[in-house]
Amino acid sequence: MTKPATGPLAGLRVVEFVGLGPAPFAAMQFADMGADVIRIARPEATPKIPDPISGRGRPTVEADLKDPVQAEMVRTLCDSADALIEGFRPAVMERLGLGPDVLLERNPRLVYGRMTGWGQTGPLATHAGHDINYIAISGALAAIGPAGHPVPPLNLVGDFGGGAMFLVSGMLAALLSAQRTGTGQVVDAAICDGTVQLMTMAYDLASAGQWQPQRAANLLDGGAPYYCTYECADGRHIAIGPIEPQFFELFRQAIGLDDTAHALRADRRNWPALKDEIAALIIRRPSSEWLALLEHSDACVSPVLDLHEAAQHPHLIARKSFVQLNGLTQPAPTPRFSGTPTEARARPREVLPLAEAVRAWSG
Repeated sequence: MTKPATGPLAGLRVVEFVGLGPAPFAAMQFADMGADVIRIARPEATPKIPDPISGRGRPTVEADLKDPVQAEMVRTLCDSADALIEGFRPAVMERLGLGPDVLLERNPRLVYGRMTGWGQTGPLATHAGHDINYIAISGALAAIGPAGHPVPPLNLVGDFGGGAMFLVSGMLAALLSAQRTGTGQVVDAAICDGTVQLMTMAYDLASAGQWQPQRAANLLDGGAPYYCTYECADGRHIAIGPIEPQFFELFRQAIGLDDTAHALRADRRNWPALKDEIAALIIRRPSSEWLALLEHSDACVSPVLDLHEAAQHPHLIARKSFVQLNGLTQPAPTPRFSGTPTEARARPREVLPLAEAVRAWSG
């Protein structure tokens, strides 16, 4: 079994049915915060995506859910659980005899978390899809990228932002409700729904007439010359975000931009020309010089780092934002808790026998 946890969810029991992307990421959040999580995997199933990090902190149990005996053992495991996470298409768990109606009848306080792209209902609910599809219908994808075409923002906005994190927050709310009432419920977390909610600020701006439908034409989408990235003489890029006038003034003086820039930036029609002017100044010097001059000021300038470089940034080192576990540098648990500190726990190497897991939770 895993090392005993000390986080705010210590003592909470979660059954995770192994899936892809957002569901295991949500389960990792529970494990990082101290919950006792057990992963249920198909026998000898090979992960489509390597998960030595997102699979941390919890043992794996192999179970053939089409075998009536093993399926009943898994139901018994769920009888002692506080929560369950599954990321299959609608009705898959029902066909296996592990749907919420069955499990909630046996364990009325169970919180049953369902992670899907399209949700449990709607005309697309039973169809295949990926992050790019879910964020496409939400308004998010159309807003991201250069003017010429939209660009998928990895799968951060859909799978993890609109999916996993809404599943976690929804399940935590349902667990609080179950604690008060003794009654669990189903949490239907759809990536398309969560992504729509992530777009709240954009819809706020649109409702006030402050959002242009074109990409790279708005304050936060790379359109503003003072909220975007610029190439330096060494081929590296810096990110700048001096939105407020006083911060822009620091930036303007440091790069040698004429003081008429304040008036120019107030009118969107001037943005392309002002961006060209800033770019012509930034390209003259290497990123190291700009960062030495501006990174530790209120000019809001930062280096654009890759995955490996990020782990070496002094601020993230000081914050201990990364940890070493099983020989891998990986993101540390977040957020921080003052009284119940979280800890990234290693993933057990062995597969835990199903019968042993049932005995451990039933004892």
